[in-house]
Amino acid sequence: MAKPKAAVLFGRLPAGASSDEQDVLVEVATVSRALRALGYEPVELPLSLDLRRAAAALRRLAPRFVFNLVESLEGQDRLAHLAPALLDSLDLAYTGARTEAFFLASNKLLSKERLRGAGILTPEWLPVQGPGLPQPPFAPPYIVKSVWEHASIGLSGASVAGDVQRLAAEVRRRTAGRPERSLYVEAYIEGREFNLALLQGGKEGEPGIPEVLPPAEIEFHCFPDGKPRIVDYAAKWRSESPEYRQTPRRFDFPESDAALLAALRRDALSCWRLFGLSGYARVDCRVDSAGRPWVLEVNVNPCLSPDAGFLAAAGRAGLDAALVVQRIVEGCWKT
Repeated sequence: MAKPKAAVLFGRLPAGASSDEQDVLVEVATVSRALRALGYEPVELPLSLDLRRAAAALRRLAPRFVFNLVESLEGQDRLAHLAPALLDSLDLAYTGARTEAFFLASNKLLSKERLRGAGILTPEWLPVQGPGLPQPPFAPPYIVKSVWEHASIGLSGASVAGDVQRLAAEVRRRTAGRPERSLYVEAYIEGREFNLALLQGGKEGEPGIPEVLPPAEIEFHCFPDGKPRIVDYAAKWRSESPEYRQTPRRFDFPESDAALLAALRRDALSCWRLFGLSGYARVDCRVDSAGRPWVLEVNVNPCLSPDAGFLAAAGRAGLDAALVVQRIVEGCWKT
């Protein structure tokens, strides 16, 4: 008896793809292996901007569902929402966030507007518009981030500026040769950093309510005084760098952190409901010196590589990759 087909959709890699872009191939292999263990026949489909061709391929395949791993199209993260939009147009079941939620969470300015409107703490911000940089209406330090790009692309210690002059220099650096790059300035929250992974189904027991997997804190070991405690590009992707080695995650906390962890879980669940998420997600937070959580970002397509944070959190909850994939797939028909 033929196994039901499952399409594994991912963004086609451009020539000379960077380390963060190539990581999607590890995700594809991980998900495909899990789908085989679950009794499906995975068919890996790279997606380009030729959506007509992709639609024809999907119609021919007629998969039971599509596992959407698209994070970028032709090197542009701002186009990733075209994947769920295409799948919606074909009336295909697929994993993860729906088109509207995908777009809203991927655009960090729209995401922050929604968070603020719901009363969820998120750091103050100012869009960078054109070559000039107005005085931010909030106190330093500042951090310069990309509106669309994920994986800490462009982020380094220089991205944190203690005054307007350094801020202007960092904006010039980030836009050099890329004047079209969308950036924003955010109030830098000095403090602790946490990742909250959410997975649909499980012990929460209510339809549409995800399980919040064990919270992870990113530790900043041996960072010298004055070095910003951030997870920058090197910390994520350059395994030979000090930043990569000095930013481990931990899952064990003292009893004194119980109230904080409960607040982080509440914020993560509030983000899930606010954006209408499905399948799985990750919410990134900073905690200031007063113990207040601030939501930095809602990631609707978190990395599923074996060494990434999502599967590490799942492992702490007793879930292997196959069980995680199974629950994500089950979410296709529960949204």
